Amino acid sequence: MFKLCGSDLFYLLVFYLAVCNGMRKLDLRGPLQDMTFSVQEGTTGVRVIYEFTIEPPAVSLRLSGEKDGITEIALRDGYLYLNGSLDRENKAIHRLQVEALNEKGEKVKGPYSITINVQDINDNSPKFDKTKYYGVVRQNSRPGKPFMYVSATDRDDPATPNGQLSYSILHHFPNPYNVMLFQIDNITGAISTSENGFHLLDPQKQEMFLLVVTVKDLAGMSENALTSNTDVELIVKENLWKAPPDVYIKENSTEPHPIAIAQVQWNEPGAKYELLEKERLSKFPFTIDQNGTIYVTEPLDREEKEQYSFFATAKDDGGVDLDRPLSVTVLVQDINDNPPVCQKALTIFEVQENEKEGSNIGTLHATDMDKEDTLNSRLQFRIVDQIPKIPFDNLFIIQQEAGTFQLTRASLNKRIISNYSVTVEVTDKVFTTLCDVKINVIDINDQIPIFEKSDYGIWNISEDTPVGKVILEIQAADADEPFTGSSEIIYKIEGGDQNKIFIIETDPQTNRGYVKLNKVLDFEMSPEYNLTVNATNPEPLVHGVQYNSSSTAYFRVVVVNMDEAPVFSKNIYIGDTFEDVTVGTLVTTVTANDPEGSKIRYTLKNDKRNWLRIDTLSGKIYTAAPLDREVEHEYRVQVIATEENKKPQSSTADFTLYIKDVNDNPPRIVKGDSLFFCHPLQNGVKAEIQATDDDEQLYFPNFTFSLGGDENVQNVWEISRIDGTHAYLSPKQSNLEKKNYIVPLKINDNGKPPLEGNLTVQVNVCKCTDDHRCFIETENHGGMPTIGMAIGILLGVLLFIGLIVGGVFLKMKIDGKKESKTNAADPSELKTLN
Repeated sequence: MFKLCGSDLFYLLVFYLAVCNGMRKLDLRGPLQDMTFSVQEGTTGVRVIYEFTIEPPAVSLRLSGEKDGITEIALRDGYLYLNGSLDRENKAIHRLQVEALNEKGEKVKGPYSITINVQDINDNSPKFDKTKYYGVVRQNSRPGKPFMYVSATDRDDPATPNGQLSYSILHHFPNPYNVMLFQIDNITGAISTSENGFHLLDPQKQEMFLLVVTVKDLAGMSENALTSNTDVELIVKENLWKAPPDVYIKENSTEPHPIAIAQVQWNEPGAKYELLEKERLSKFPFTIDQNGTIYVTEPLDREEKEQYSFFATAKDDGGVDLDRPLSVTVLVQDINDNPPVCQKALTIFEVQENEKEGSNIGTLHATDMDKEDTLNSRLQFRIVDQIPKIPFDNLFIIQQEAGTFQLTRASLNKRIISNYSVTVEVTDKVFTTLCDVKINVIDINDQIPIFEKSDYGIWNISEDTPVGKVILEIQAADADEPFTGSSEIIYKIEGGDQNKIFIIETDPQTNRGYVKLNKVLDFEMSPEYNLTVNATNPEPLVHGVQYNSSSTAYFRVVVVNMDEAPVFSKNIYIGDTFEDVTVGTLVTTVTANDPEGSKIRYTLKNDKRNWLRIDTLSGKIYTAAPLDREVEHEYRVQVIATEENKKPQSSTADFTLYIKDVNDNPPRIVKGDSLFFCHPLQNGVKAEIQATDDDEQLYFPNFTFSLGGDENVQNVWEISRIDGTHAYLSPKQSNLEKKNYIVPLKINDNGKPPLEGNLTVQVNVCKCTDDHRCFIETENHGGMPTIGMAIGILLGVLLFIGLIVGGVFLKMKIDGKKESKTNAADPSELKTLN
């Protein structure tokens, strides 16, 4: 007999109830063998794990190993149980041994290995590595490019959602623009600027920001997740990645090359710099080192190329651009390295022998390839020689800056000297060039041009005669020396042509004049022209000689009226209107007139969408149907104006209607409307969705994403915004079964008024291949044979063929026997023969 105290009785009662209850629920019992158990941590009270059956000669069990005062075994009943709480963070695996003992306490079986794996529960909050972080961000830092990281740890099992962390920015102070200027990668903790931050961060306006960053366990997908917060203090600094000012380099430099000319600098050390050409050049005379210093590698020639433009880029170790390329401009400065060049190898002037003192004879032209309008290209002229020097030297002078020749005295005589050779020095103060000039002394202009006839009559010209056509030839003669300025004839219409409808060109060999149309004739504007033509010389007449009526001729042009097509007031009409205007809205008015005064009717051509109509009499164009900018934002049609007469003619003008946008299209999904997740679901899986809006986006779009449907959808799925056009869809639960799910979404735009797109995403939770592709198992269809059915059909066919072949052979055998009996001799016949 033994005595139990009250506490012992209580313990035995609890143990008995736990055993009965636990075994009833678990139904776990069996013989001694190596066993592994999984037990959730944090369980309080007595908990039975397993019941070992004790087989003779064993009468009791003994437990040893890492019991830690928690794991025990009922010696004679074989119950393995816990009398306390396990903690996975202190010990994740408990290793024990169990042995079977006989009545003498001797081991008869074992030892057997018992392993208890402690399953994790979410009993630890994530902790940031630092209580406060400090960072620097540069102005215009590229969106999505991390400039710092935050990091947190969780003591729970990282292989389960309990230890999987998700980062987010709750808010930042200050928030001067009421938009998030920063973003964080929810998995890595990488902090970068948002699209708004890229455009708005400016150290001159706001130099410091305080970000409140939170971290959640359970991959941030549960309302029961444990959280922790930290502060991130950021200093905004000026962006060092700026285009250098324009670089000026003197051409043909004699300094040793390469020469440093500019510097670019990325915001952090370690960037790889490169130069990119904007234009294809036979040689690219620039390079950059890894300090960002730009060099010119050889002397440049401004006359070959005056300006170079190229890009400087900064890349990371992987060759990815860290930011946009910078434009670099190099301007080549001129030096005086080119001599003057005579425009002609020999310049020829003519001068009348009676030319007065100071008269201009002509201008010598020279050029310099150095930069225009600079001292390097300033030319000065000087006569250095005159042949012959008769009647004296320095008979001519030249204007130093202009190069214009003048006569010093009126002493030319064609019978004594008919021409002079003059050498002119042209200099730019560094280089000197000699130009040759020949001056021909010509006869005096003492004869006037005389027309062959003074009246050329009446000429009937159709008003549709093309411009440039010769309508009349005229001729005058001059008795002065041929092929000189004294005998050359210039024809000019002096009266009757105020609008310059006609021009006259002269053949220099024959002095024949060709009257041509310079502009289109218009009967309605002017039905006839009475024209007066004068013939003159380029050289002035000598004193006492004047042009008279012999140098004047007349003719009359009568314009023959033609039935012309209507004429629009414009060749191109342009209008604009909003796409939501009511049908019947006036968008523009076209006007055309018929030169003959006929009435005009208007019609439209190429109105392919039937969006417009035109009033046939007034030319007013109205909308005839609802407009849609997303279908066509520049709607082009032709307007036809047609005369109302027996032989109607038409003209065409173009009309372009620019359709202005209104917010009439809700957002839609362009990527991610059909997604899949691999089964079984892994923690933290997510899929990207991209949205767009067919309406015009003046700036970058800014959509908001949310789940539709009922509470069940909210409990199963979660959507998180990435930026203005992208979001992640992720499951909240990891135990979703394999099947297709329809997830309703709501996407709102930022239009005025905003529109909401009610959309659905098809999500397939499916078995995946090794390369993470959705694997669709083939189903057995009722109309398709299985493999067994196919084998049965094949055997049946073979059996049927065998029966047919067997029947054929059997029949052949029977027929053969019959034939043998027929051919055999009768015995009586054989006896007679014998």
